[in-house]
Amino acid sequence: MPAPARVVIESVRPQVDGGRYPVKRALGEDVLVEVDVFADGHDQVACVLLWRFQEETEWKAVPMEFRHNDHWAAAFTVEKLGRYQYKVRAWVDPFLTWRRDLVKRKDAGHDLAVDFLIGSKLVRDPILADASRGAEERYQAAMGAPVPTPAREAVVESDALEVVVDPVRARFSAWYEMFPRSARGDGRHAPFGDVVERLPYVQEMGFDVLYFPPIHPIGTTARKGKNNAVAAQPGEVGSPWAIGAKEGGHKAVLPELGSLEDFRSLVKEAGKRGIDIALDIAFQCSPDHPYVKEHPEWFRARPDGTVQYAENPPKKYQDIYPFDFETTAWRSLWEELKGVFEFWISHDVKIFRVDNPHTKAFAFWEWCIRELKAKHPELIFLSEAFTRPRIMHKLAKVGFTQSYTYFTWRNSKQELVEYFTELTQTESREYFRPNVWPNTPDILHETLQTGGRPAFIVRVVLAATLAASYGVYGPAYELLEHSPREPGSEEYLDSEKYEVKRWDLERADSLRELIARLNRVRHDHPALQRDWSLRFHDIANPQLLVYSKTEQDDVVIVAVNLDFLHPQSGFVELDLESLGLAPHETFEVHDLLSGGRYAWSGSRNYIELNPHQLPAHLFKVVRRV
Repeated sequence: MPAPARVVIESVRPQVDGGRYPVKRALGEDVLVEVDVFADGHDQVACVLLWRFQEETEWKAVPMEFRHNDHWAAAFTVEKLGRYQYKVRAWVDPFLTWRRDLVKRKDAGHDLAVDFLIGSKLVRDPILADASRGAEERYQAAMGAPVPTPAREAVVESDALEVVVDPVRARFSAWYEMFPRSARGDGRHAPFGDVVERLPYVQEMGFDVLYFPPIHPIGTTARKGKNNAVAAQPGEVGSPWAIGAKEGGHKAVLPELGSLEDFRSLVKEAGKRGIDIALDIAFQCSPDHPYVKEHPEWFRARPDGTVQYAENPPKKYQDIYPFDFETTAWRSLWEELKGVFEFWISHDVKIFRVDNPHTKAFAFWEWCIRELKAKHPELIFLSEAFTRPRIMHKLAKVGFTQSYTYFTWRNSKQELVEYFTELTQTESREYFRPNVWPNTPDILHETLQTGGRPAFIVRVVLAATLAASYGVYGPAYELLEHSPREPGSEEYLDSEKYEVKRWDLERADSLRELIARLNRVRHDHPALQRDWSLRFHDIANPQLLVYSKTEQDDVVIVAVNLDFLHPQSGFVELDLESLGLAPHETFEVHDLLSGGRYAWSGSRNYIELNPHQLPAHLFKVVRRV
């Protein structure tokens, strides 16, 4: 019986929770695998990185590179959507140990005759064993000899880990949310045909994803009225999240919007313009949903026999019935809910924003998303969960492609630096892809209520440049909607959630041109299409925030004034090494928002921003030749 293998493999990374969950990458990205490999004594160890696509049986291999302190690294590129496996193989290598020591002995002037004989046993090379050959010839034969395959009993392998590969749009995207029923803009309920007419507007602003709140029939029982009134008045349209009526439920379209064929035509027209349609999937029902009568076992009954409506005390949602994920009929419930996704996938939808997934079972999401992506690896799932951090992260681990963040509530310099350092520089970046939103139909932050036009500009610049994926709820955003329902509320006054809105898209103060410019810059600059290169730079003024992103030779520097009332100035201390610039190097920065050009030199440079002109710089670094 051979002795146990001596090599030790520790701390293979990236991995999530010891390999319980996969890491994430987008198509074409590298997976850099790092590991600690060592053995007792002084013998040489060797290790290789192995990887394979989910449908392959053969492993590909690449030697790992020794870095320092028993630390090794190698990378492979993911070239297909789906899942890859990777692991590390290592062993103590007698041949490499012998050749290393041979070099040392030669440099020390030792007689190598015995060493050549030892080597000949390791590689079966006749030149090494032939004492009639010259020492130099035998030495060169040793240096050129192929490394023999290690003995099986000497080899140790790590457990296999997984990486999920998603479309590039999972890493880099700009989302525009709108209510289809308000597409006319004149206060009358719009059909999908009017949404088609709105597509050029969305395309001109440079958005990749057009996201709709639920498009299903809306219940009439307990329908909410304007400004979330408990009782709707005749003719009021209700909340799209109160899903289900006599016309159908989650697999039906609100008749006022049109037919399924109309929807499919809209998806096709959007695709011609490079826009993906994203649907909101909200797993809840109005009291009128067919599920309530057909499957009462999927809902929780109260002692008086009525169905338990949704509550988040003191808030009550009498127009919504949540599913009971602890029902004994959970298997049929899970299959039906997965079928909702499958239905819309069959109608050419590949991107889903999921409403409040944290109120449904984690086990359901892990099963459902894995089942769906096994057949459709191109799918993208955005988790809308403004909840406790561990819950948000758990949802990302179990399969959600992107995640909402706390960006809306991170407004000071310290808050932004700490939060985005966490998102981009800690191990959570391996599975948690942020998608940041300065507003949503549910959230009008105090900053936008009180900060005026400068606040809207700063927040969208931050969203579009701190994160590779971001979104806005429009036209409320570009038209600077800022009135709360009441003081201290984050709800919009006359919220579009409960009524068809009037929108004047041609208003002179609209931010549409600024947003279009931002999105053009994002598409033109690879540095803004990834998150991990984000670096903050020191500037003493607490109202000025300066940060950069890099991608090879593409270097972008962003500066924003967080004071929406007063001009602010200061000297930034740039980390030149992170920018690929030499000390004392002179370079130009071109402002891609205003068109201004400035000559900078070295690490210390002056910045001044007036919120009443343009409260942000978006610089492209141009090196002088």
